Amino acid sequence: MKRWRVDGEPSADVLDEIADVLRAGGVALLPTDTIYGLHAVATNERAVARIRSMKERGDDKPFVVIASSADQLEDLGATIPDALQRIWPAPLTAIVASDAKTIAVRVPDLVWLCALLDRTGPLVSTSANRSGEPPITTPEMLADDLLEALDALLDAGPREGQPSTIVDVTGDEPRIVREGDPAFAQFLRKTLWKAL
Repeated sequence: MKRWRVDGEPSADVLDEIADVLRAGGVALLPTDTIYGLHAVATNERAVARIRSMKERGDDKPFVVIASSADQLEDLGATIPDALQRIWPAPLTAIVASDAKTIAVRVPDLVWLCALLDRTGPLVSTSANRSGEPPITTPEMLADDLLEALDALLDAGPREGQPSTIVDVTGDEPRIVREGDPAFAQFLRKTLWKAL
């Protein structure tokens, strides 16, 4: 496993190395603007299946897809309302229409992560904890079996963020599915509902 420890933002060289691992079908533990998560290239079915196996998660529960921009998400077939494009990047996961189904998508509020996403394309992103366990805020919290299954790990120190707010925008009105940061959720209630 490749492992990097950074204070602050990773360098362009580190981002290139992480991108190489991900594009080759690897799974990486990366910090996001909220918490640490497991990541793989969204269009690599084998890598996504590895994460599903690592998390012991069935096919009935899809993963969030993160991208550097709404344009990247639209290239995957997601329908992104204009209001989301004005709010992102943010700790907001939106459930949107995508072809004949729905997909959960997000543009993270972290410049270096968006630069990585420019290199890799959209990534599947899921919390690194198992269901019912607390979110992973440092790599040391990761279960040993998950750690051993990784191809790459970027340690950028503790992440004290809360999981992202999830909003379903596929209906007539937006619906909060999970409230992350309470102040951000309140901001969404004031802005998103008026804009859609």
